[in-house]
Amino acid sequence: GLKIWRIENFKVVPWPLDQYGKFMMVHYLCKENKALRHDIHFWLGKYTTKDEAGTAAYKTVELDNYLNTGPVEHREIQGYESRLFLSYFKNFVIMKGGIESGFNIVKPIEYQPQLFHIKSVGKTLTCTSVPISCDSLNTGDVFVLDQGLKIYQWNGSKAAGIEKHKAMEFASALKNERHGKPVVTVFEQDDNDADPFWDGVGGKNKLQMSLIKESDKILFRLSNSSGKMIFKEEARNDIKLFMLDTDDIFIVDVQYEVFIWIGSKSNVIEKSNSFKYAMNYMEESGKATNIPITRVIEGNE
Repeated sequence: GLKIWRIENFKVVPWPLDQYGKFMMVHYLCKENKALRHDIHFWLGKYTTKDEAGTAAYKTVELDNYLNTGPVEHREIQGYESRLFLSYFKNFVIMKGGIESGFNIVKPIEYQPQLFHIKSVGKTLTCTSVPISCDSLNTGDVFVLDQGLKIYQWNGSKAAGIEKHKAMEFASALKNERHGKPVVTVFEQDDNDADPFWDGVGGKNKLQMSLIKESDKILFRLSNSSGKMIFKEEARNDIKLFMLDTDDIFIVDVQYEVFIWIGSKSNVIEKSNSFKYAMNYMEESGKATNIPITRVIEGNE
């Protein structure tokens, strides 16, 4: 089953079941998936404070000790969520606000406009509040401009059909929450009558292109069997399970996420250095430091 908690004023508070899949940018969320194994996910909102993160980390240790099953722990950063984490939700919505604002529906006359970036990741629809600007747009996705009583859907020229369809569902849900009062209008990228949308995002500028490229998957080994700590590449793209050695630590870079695999017979020094070497690798290779990192123990994959 799925259980979610939120850190509120340094206390762990159960998240309402009807709000699963909705998040605020200041959340620090702990998620437990209790089935044949346990997965604990930490979702760090863009504006989470260090104190909130620290409280969540402390409570996570308590949960880890309570489960006593060697759970897999995942760090999730807003905008860089792992596919596994997103797969738990049909819709994954990130909104502005925090503890004080909650999810109470605001009256349209008081409503603060938001621009949502709509993407489809596997079977999950992600809706993320982004700055209201043409600079936030790109040709490969769909965006919804929510102005309270007016809702505009803008479809990039290279957006997938499923994203357009899901964006319409999202816009319809916003309308239904306000008792059907808002008017929903859909624009394609090249429509000549989309001035209301462009005015809402501050004017029309040059759009970002949607760049999709294949990236290498790289396997690294971390071992001190020679007497000194050695971190070296073992394979690229053609990575097989038999390459993993129970005596060592392996770090796998799949570009959108980095995995740390802890061999069951690896020693304490290797284990204690695994996260440090993963972070150093990300920094030296120029990868974004907010890419998710998942640490998994052999046998709990």
